[in-house]
Amino acid sequence: MTHNPDPRSSRRTAPWPELPQQSGSPVTARYQPRPSGEPKKAPKDDKATMPWYVEIPMVVVLTLGLIFLLQTFVGRVYLIPSASMEPTLHGCEGCNGDRIFVEKVSYYFSDPEPGDIVVFEGTDSWNTNYVSNRSDNPIVAGLQQLGSYVGLVAPDENDLVKRIVATGGQTVSCQAGDPAVMVDDEPIDQSYILQPHANPIIGDEASEACGGSFFGPLTVPDDHVFVMGDNRTNSLDSRAHMGDQFQGTIPEENIRGKVSFIILPLTRIGSVNNQDIQPQQQ
Repeated sequence: MTHNPDPRSSRRTAPWPELPQQSGSPVTARYQPRPSGEPKKAPKDDKATMPWYVEIPMVVVLTLGLIFLLQTFVGRVYLIPSASMEPTLHGCEGCNGDRIFVEKVSYYFSDPEPGDIVVFEGTDSWNTNYVSNRSDNPIVAGLQQLGSYVGLVAPDENDLVKRIVATGGQTVSCQAGDPAVMVDDEPIDQSYILQPHANPIIGDEASEACGGSFFGPLTVPDDHVFVMGDNRTNSLDSRAHMGDQFQGTIPEENIRGKVSFIILPLTRIGSVNNQDIQPQQQ
């Protein structure tokens, strides 16, 4: 019997015939590998660029928002306009006074203490002679307000700077024969005050040790502070307001913050001495 093999079994797999290489033929460009080391082309960015007239206002708004948050919760820069805290802080009418950084964070965790230099809002009796320092021109006033955020212009509020001498519950006074201002019958450290005094001390009801007229005794109400300027004879401080409803003291809630640094002028950059001025109780 004759075996007829399946014709399919005799088929051989043959290679595909090579296509003719023709110059310019699209077939020859079916695959062209990228040369080694050639960088990949960056994908095209389809995002639209934000117009400048949208971007600039957004940056301004975000910057002002950040400044507001910093001033509200962290601290701000103030300009010293007067000489009441000489020699610790320099300032005078029309001169280039110190720019100070006043921080708020300390008083989130602790109470104001004697010796702290603080910026505070004056109560009603401290505000009787206050005159706004803002221009009547709204544009200029706006620029002044912006300048106050960075200490170029004083804020439009009666914020004052003094040193805390006594706190709530303590009794403060200075009478004939006292060697210094007395707190709870103990003399405070006065090594930081301006010496010699800026103005002469005249009369029998005043002394060099007191830095002016005798006063007290006064027990500071709770949650209040009694403040004095380091330039004792040129400072309208708690002594000048002892007839008001708070007896010259300042509510702690009126304190803006604690003076920590002088940031300008460059020759005076440095920390501020918030020293302990009361003797340690035995």
